[in-house]
Amino acid sequence: MTDDSMETLRKRLVHWLLAVCAAHVLVGALLPWLGGAALFDAYHDGIEAAFWPGGAPAGARSLDAWWLALFGPTVQLMAFWMAALVRLADRLRQPQVWCWLLAGLLVWAPQDMLVSLRAGYWPHVWVDLAALAAMLPPLYWLWRRDAAAMQAVRP
Repeated sequence: MTDDSMETLRKRLVHWLLAVCAAHVLVGALLPWLGGAALFDAYHDGIEAAFWPGGAPAGARSLDAWWLALFGPTVQLMAFWMAALVRLADRLRQPQVWCWLLAGLLVWAPQDMLVSLRAGYWPHVWVDLAALAAMLPPLYWLWRRDAAAMQAVRP
């Protein structure tokens, strides 16, 4: 690959990561408003079945909708932080910043998946795996690229 094509790929991967962040901001903004909507009925049914196989108690649905709504701003905040780190890593071309993003995902994902698996709720595991598939390969490539570029300029 030529330097120009490597630079083009680098820009596309950075834009991809920023788009993933923007999608998380949008989803996080919508969850407080739509968490209790009929759109999420199948989701709530799955959660209820995981915790109450014999039928959920009264109020379980509203509590679950509340937790989902509460989760929205957290998703937004993390997306803003990730976008800031992506922009910082892009401008500074410091492989350590990409490494911190990778580390954050690799610390979060197994724990998040474990919590879902303990509850026997696989949809969360699949969503986590999709998020990792969308973010890990570009982050890894950018880390390796910036690390190689840094090595090339050292005497």
